[in-house]
Amino acid sequence: MANLIIVPHDLTNIGDAALHYANFLAKHRGAEIIVLHIVSDKSKSSAAQKDLEVIINKYKSKESTTVSINPLVRVGSIFEDIGGIAEELEARLVVMGTHGVKGMQKLFGSYAIKVVTSTSVPFLVVQETSPPEKISNIIVPIDLTKESLQIIHPAAEIALTFGAKVHILAEKQTDPRLSQQIKVRISLVKKEYQEKNVDSEILLMDPSGSFYKKIRSFAKEKNAELIAMAYHSASLLPQFDGFAQNLLTNEEQIPCLIVNSKLLSKLYY
Repeated sequence: MANLIIVPHDLTNIGDAALHYANFLAKHRGAEIIVLHIVSDKSKSSAAQKDLEVIINKYKSKESTTVSINPLVRVGSIFEDIGGIAEELEARLVVMGTHGVKGMQKLFGSYAIKVVTSTSVPFLVVQETSPPEKISNIIVPIDLTKESLQIIHPAAEIALTFGAKVHILAEKQTDPRLSQQIKVRISLVKKEYQEKNVDSEILLMDPSGSFYKKIRSFAKEKNAELIAMAYHSASLLPQFDGFAQNLLTNEEQIPCLIVNSKLLSKLYY
């Protein structure tokens, strides 16, 4: 289905927060929304369907939205099937809520990254906050690998929708070979964004200290509404799973767009 956003909903407030954010995006992108609830066995489907219909009708009444929002109940596992359903329905995006670090750990444990990177469909992870009036600043961290650049196109798509500025963050390299490598990555990004008329800047940060903390500090300084990143097992960042999960559940509660660069149907670099 073209231009579809899927919202996994656990029948809690965090599911409502994800729906609210999805509606915010859908209005600007002319998209439809499917609210997805996964049950463990078929006997629970009917009750879940009624619960979703109540949630959706209540939301539509409260927000007076014109966006098409429909329920979908499937039997399966939240750990394994969200990504597959998104691909089956040809969704453009999955908007999923999290209660933050504790909630993510409680729900997914070590599966957190596996869930949001189990598919080629981008995930946008939001915490229990209201969506902004608009998206003006998007933070995109990259590293030396070409896989990290796979986030460039999804970030550009959102930037062009809202007229936002994209801030590309990378770390300076003292080794001459690595320094040349990061310059090549930067030149690719510059060329791509110039061709797409995306407002952007590239910042090379001091390599000392935590890259994660520098990203958070810069995002706070710019009042960024979105962090976007590519997940890839070949990352040169140490302990990348922890780095990615920390960004997904950042203390500033900035929504995080994440794609699995290895599974994207089209690789750009």
